[in-house]
Amino acid sequence: MKNQSIKKNLDWSCVIIYSALVLMGWLNIYSSSYSSPDNTYQKQLIFIVLTIPLIFIILAIDGKMYEKYASVIFGISLLSLLGLFVAGKTIAGQRCWYAIGSFTIQPSEFAKAATSLAIAKYLSDSQINLKDVNRQVQALAIVFLPVMLILPQPDPGSALIYSIFFVVLYREGLPSWYVLTGAVAILLFVLTLVIEPQYVILLSLIAIVALYFKSRLGDRNIVLSSIIFVIISAFVLSVSYVFENVFKQHHRDRFNILLGKTVDLKGIGYNTNQSEIAIGSGGWIGKGFLEGTQTKGGFVPEQHTDYIFTTVGEEWGFLGSLMVIGLFVALLLRVIYLAERQKTKFSRVYGYCVAGILFTHFFVNIAMVVGIFPTIGVPLPFFSYGGSGLWGFTILLFIFLKMDANKVNEW
Repeated sequence: MKNQSIKKNLDWSCVIIYSALVLMGWLNIYSSSYSSPDNTYQKQLIFIVLTIPLIFIILAIDGKMYEKYASVIFGISLLSLLGLFVAGKTIAGQRCWYAIGSFTIQPSEFAKAATSLAIAKYLSDSQINLKDVNRQVQALAIVFLPVMLILPQPDPGSALIYSIFFVVLYREGLPSWYVLTGAVAILLFVLTLVIEPQYVILLSLIAIVALYFKSRLGDRNIVLSSIIFVIISAFVLSVSYVFENVFKQHHRDRFNILLGKTVDLKGIGYNTNQSEIAIGSGGWIGKGFLEGTQTKGGFVPEQHTDYIFTTVGEEWGFLGSLMVIGLFVALLLRVIYLAERQKTKFSRVYGYCVAGILFTHFFVNIAMVVGIFPTIGVPLPFFSYGGSGLWGFTILLFIFLKMDANKVNEW
């Protein structure tokens, strides 16, 4: 098929929404930091300007090259994460950045796109069947390799984002019990922190017995049901040890505050409490641009990064917050729509990865800001301050838009 121009085939709906989010993000960064001496908003403006040549470079590369060199890109990404243990700079207790003078770059932000390419490359092989155990191990290894390098930095927020790849793999044939097991494990973990372990085990036993008798007579397996019960019981009994000895103190504090077991409005719960106050004070239409008292007073720490949405809530109000959420939802739905119409499995799977990563960041960040999720340091895409985050999300999205624009050349 005759090659057509990128300008004609590029999905301009995504580009317009992306541009709107970046612009609105900068306005909120400006509002939350214009009176600070570190010129945060000026730095972010430089990052935004630098995304323009970055986008042109991404769109200038043949879309098929991303598939051809997906494994190489993934390998380079792993090396960049590994190198942090030798040459990384520690900031706020995390060894997540490379520093060149005053300039820092966080490789984990780019690893998400690299991992998405690697998963799409692996699954695009026509011989891959995720019903096969060996194939499952190989696919999961692609997900866990970067996670194992990110967790020790420590950066649990970035590592958490990789859980969305299980949904993508499930969409492509991974047995449902993987996702189900993960969901049940999370539920049991939280329940055990709220009520006594023996009651959780009792509830689990009741559920297993109910499922056993509900299943068809020929499908009943008392040995398997017993093994599942033993595994669940062991997991529940281990929760307390893991929580007290594996989790760090600030992680335990955040879970305890979220679950209502601890009230610490002046300590570990200060950020979330001030965030809720700021958002709630915005009312329906907000206090107006640069008029947020919580924002101007600097009451919300890290407001230009992980808590940037508090500025939206205070100065733009409920309606402004709804508009921002609507833009994110529109972008996600558009990416999913584009993924569904792809002509190659590689670009389709990559599109699912893009939508999944953006959704997880969006959902976790806003849930964290409004106090229904622990504070774990997950930025809001295109909004939160930081060159690595902005460039990482831009690369992630525009690689897919390039693939979508190139589909006219694929059969």
